[in-house]
Amino acid sequence: MFNLIRIILSVIIPPLGVFLKVGLGGQFWLNILLTLLGYIPGLVHAIWIIAREP
Repeated sequence: MFNLIRIILSVIIPPLGVFLKVGLGGQFWLNILLTLLGYIPGLVHAIWIIAREP
């Protein structure tokens, strides 16, 4: 259920969903960079991070 909320938040602001999943790690900063380069790469990366199992 919480993954669904993360995905919905990621559609609005991709780094927010990644932050809720992994915190301020490298994946978060990579997602910030990808989102700055284009919304779609940031969104795809965010959904991939949220959907994968720990």
